[in-house]
This record gives sequence, C-alpha cells and structure tokens, in this order.
Amino acid sequence: MKIISIIIGIFAIIPVCKSTPFYAPDSKNISNHKVLVTEVIQTSNYTYLHVKENDTLKWLAVPSMQANAGDTYYYSEGLPMKLFESKELHKTFDEVLFLGGVSAEPFGSKPAVAANTLGVGGEPKNNQPYTRKASPDVKKNIKIETPKDGITIAELFSKKDAYVGKTVKIKGEVTKFNAEIMNKNWIHLQDGTEANGKFDLIITSAGTVKAGDIVTLEGKVAIDKDFGYGYKFEIMIEDAVVK
Repeated sequence: MKIISIIIGIFAIIPVCKSTPFYAPDSKNISNHKVLVTEVIQTSNYTYLHVKENDTLKWLAVPSMQANAGDTYYYSEGLPMKLFESKELHKTFDEVLFLGGVSAEPFGSKPAVAANTLGVGGEPKNNQPYTRKASPDVKKNIKIETPKDGITIAELFSKKDAYVGKTVKIKGEVTKFNAEIMNKNWIHLQDGTEANGKFDLIITSAGTVKAGDIVTLEGKVAIDKDFGYGYKFEIMIEDAVVK
C-alpha cells in the first residue's frame, strides 16, 4: 500500500516538500496528543517518528523535519493508513498516522510553532508559525510549447468547467514531486502560462518524475476535490500517464 507525501502540500498536498508549511487545526475544540519520540527514520520526503503516547507505541509520518529520540511533541489531526508499505524503506507498517506536522507546544496554549522544520536547502527553521495555507508557489520564467492536441495550464484554469471529466494533455516543467501518498504520486507542473494568478497545476500519476523534468502528461480533469484534513484542490488532473 502506497501514500503520497501532504502531501502537504502535498501534502497540499499538498503539497509536501521540505519547504512546505505544517498545518494547525482550526477548531478551538481540538484534542492534544502528547507523544515521546523513541525512534526517528528519515526518508527523502518524510520523517517517520516512532512515538509513545501514554503506554501505546505508534508510528507518525510528517513532512521532513529534524527530530531526535527523546523529543516531546504534540499533534491533533491525522490520516491513519493501515498496512502501509514504504518502498523506500522496504518496510510495511501495521499502521502509520500521517500528519501535516507536529508542534513543540500544545495546540491552543499559544500560537502553534512547527517543530524544527527543514527549509529550502535543508536549513532548519525553528519556531516557524503553523498555517493552513500552502506556501506561495513561485512562478518559473519558462515557456513550454503546447503539445499537439494539448492545452495550456491557463486554458485549464480559465475554462475548468468545460474540461471537467475530460481527458486532457498538458506539457510542462515539474516543480515539485511527492511520491507514495494515498496510493499516488503527486506532481506540480508549470508551463509558463497563468489565468487569474493561477499557474501551478497538481497532477496525480503512477509515473515517476523529478523536479526539473519537462514532461507531457495525459489524464482526467477533476475540480473541487476535498481529501479532508485541509487538503482541497480547486482543479487537478488525476491518474495521468507520463508520455
């Protein structure tokens, strides 16, 4: 069983990369789970925390962060995944709770602060505020040729209702890639076009790419997708094939 990084991000999805902000619960009536870290496993996109909560041991997964055995953290919302298989670790967990992040302080006691997240270039950013809004994507100065029988990202955003449920072809540069989240790989794509300030398109696929790749993808358009836990997308392309 696979899951994506937000991933975020990616999450948010969410997108989830090393510069992705964590998410704090909005509700005032939240439950705080206090955990003690007993083991830390780092992967390319996630940090797996083996924690003890009261007398129970469990695995948590968060976007990449610095953590050590003996650390104490708090969390609230999470997405449980049973029999989760990490291909990168060659390990199957009985259950992993995927989180937008953990806090060094109980939620509600003061403005939540992220627990030593990794910023761009791997530099630690201590006391980074939580937010439910993804960090702004930066538009790349690129110009990608539209493929034959394809459309641009600007066309998709400006005419999304006309494309709902239809299969489209889009070519662009991969700006982010998060693997194995909710049984999918998640791709952020830009082609240099934009509509109403929207220029970054989220695509799910079984294919594997990397940031910087110029790829053509073909998949079905979906709008207003809500995966819960703060991961909601106005428009996306699902189950795309990498051409």
